[in-house]
Amino acid sequence: MNPGSLSRIPSQCFYKGCLSQKEKASKGSVSPKSGLIVRKGFYFRSSDSRKIARFQCLLCKRTFSRASSSICFGQKKRRLNEPLRKLLAAHTTLRSAARILGISRHTVAKKALFLEIQAVKWNVDFLKNRALRNPIREIQFDEMETSERSKCLPLSIPLVVETQTRFILGFRVCSMPAKGHLASISRQKYGYRVDERAQAAHELFMELKPYFSSTLEIKSDENPKYPSWIRPHFPQARHLKYKGRRGCVVGQGELKRGGYDPLFSLNHTAAMLRANVSRLFRRTWNTTKKKERLATHIAIYVQAHNQSILSKLSNQ
Repeated sequence: MNPGSLSRIPSQCFYKGCLSQKEKASKGSVSPKSGLIVRKGFYFRSSDSRKIARFQCLLCKRTFSRASSSICFGQKKRRLNEPLRKLLAAHTTLRSAARILGISRHTVAKKALFLEIQAVKWNVDFLKNRALRNPIREIQFDEMETSERSKCLPLSIPLVVETQTRFILGFRVCSMPAKGHLASISRQKYGYRVDERAQAAHELFMELKPYFSSTLEIKSDENPKYPSWIRPHFPQARHLKYKGRRGCVVGQGELKRGGYDPLFSLNHTAAMLRANVSRLFRRTWNTTKKKERLATHIAIYVQAHNQSILSKLSNQ
């Protein structure tokens, strides 16, 4: 917010029930532009060491400031929002971020939820602006896998990436049944686990469909489930399927061995997610306890990822 705008007298009261907010003043009342808002001193905001002007409405007699409508209103450590955003998008765990910033890990957890709201809003606005300039014509789709609390409780992360720019267009976090030798162990210990992947893909494609071109090209691997997920939403799209390949490093399935990789944009982006979102590290004791918090962390990273690519493209 511009510092000068914090001291400029507003044209109407901050409180919704006040008469000064009505566009048409009732009989005997006064228009919002008739000087019913007056200055009422200042106060010192300790969260960022600034002096903020206060105002009073002569109709309702209540006081307020322009900072009352700020998204950070009531926060005691708003100056730490941006440093924390950068730390969470740069392979830092919540406990490590708390130690670096000198705050409680509970404060970090609460601020992460606040940063998620801002990140989701930014990502939606970014998609709208991106599609207004030129509808998206080429995307790549695949799933990443991780777990919550235990490898017997796997999670799937459907991910959509734009082919040319590597912008992350959307994602979901959903549960899936365990596979292989862990399947029987998972059922015995935790019971039947619902497979939410089809529903998550449906919600993701429904959300992104307005931003895609009618001549959309979709690239994915040869997973037999993907055509049934994609076709109902994009019946006229060109769906190209490629055989999966072995990863270049043991335990990392995202980056592939040498040679041409038709799904490079998605695989490279997924590898960056593994490297920068601490909950997605392969060999670590830093595991996700709730899938909702994994979605929170990824949303914060998606904003940082897209902003970084956007700044590089604008400087070219």
